[in-house]
Amino acid sequence: MCIIFFKFDPRPASKNAYRLILAANRDEFYNRPSKAADFWGSSNEILSGLDLEEGKEGGSWLGISKRGRLAALTNYLEGRANPDAQGRGFLVSNYLTENIDSYSYLRKVSAEGHLYNGFNLLTAEFKAKEDTVCYYGNKGNSEPINLKPGIYGLSNSLLETPWRKLQHGKSLFTSVVNRNLPSEGLVQELLHILNNEELHTPDPAQEGQGEGYSKLMLQALSAVCVRAPGYGTRTNTVILIDAAGNVTFTERNMLNSDVSQWSTQSFQFKLLD
Repeated sequence: MCIIFFKFDPRPASKNAYRLILAANRDEFYNRPSKAADFWGSSNEILSGLDLEEGKEGGSWLGISKRGRLAALTNYLEGRANPDAQGRGFLVSNYLTENIDSYSYLRKVSAEGHLYNGFNLLTAEFKAKEDTVCYYGNKGNSEPINLKPGIYGLSNSLLETPWRKLQHGKSLFTSVVNRNLPSEGLVQELLHILNNEELHTPDPAQEGQGEGYSKLMLQALSAVCVRAPGYGTRTNTVILIDAAGNVTFTERNMLNSDVSQWSTQSFQFKLLD
């Protein structure tokens, strides 16, 4: 499970504004092996965390390349997942390494959507002359969509499904990104939102989709920041892309499966033309 809030503004009016502001949580079993964000790929131009789970090695949940390609994934909450389905994390890492536009990639993925358990996938390209963000969920429409500029929330249902936690988090996110904060302050405020543990129950929409989950687990999943025994939010990521193509990528990671131990690292680079 995960949650993502983002503002897409491809041609910001101000030089100090951002083409993209994205804040995301990765929710996962605390003991699932993974690698913290770093550069990788043939030219060391891709920045993401990587899954190290046996059979899923090399998959990811969120990443960006120096060439302006970005992908982000959330799982779709469903009661009975297929244990033999293909690994969803490869949908992110494959996009980051392939030379195909974001919409065409999602068209290709949609033709194979039945091979995976439920997922949502965002693919984006940030280029000198045009920015695009596209979305596809294999539990929704058969065709991907090009997103218009705006503020969006994506959790473990389809894009903009009004779960209470998504509406609450999106409201907090919107108030922060509209304040014209300096980048450091913006990152800190977004990390604060991502670590909001307030429960948003009851939520009939979420509970109806999560049939088969225990009541206690559904309650835990009703928070922006999930805390359950051995499972929950273990990575916060904030990505900023400014009008000039400067990228700030901040990742806060849980250490040693311990909710009291965290490490934060930040990367800055400029997109290649």
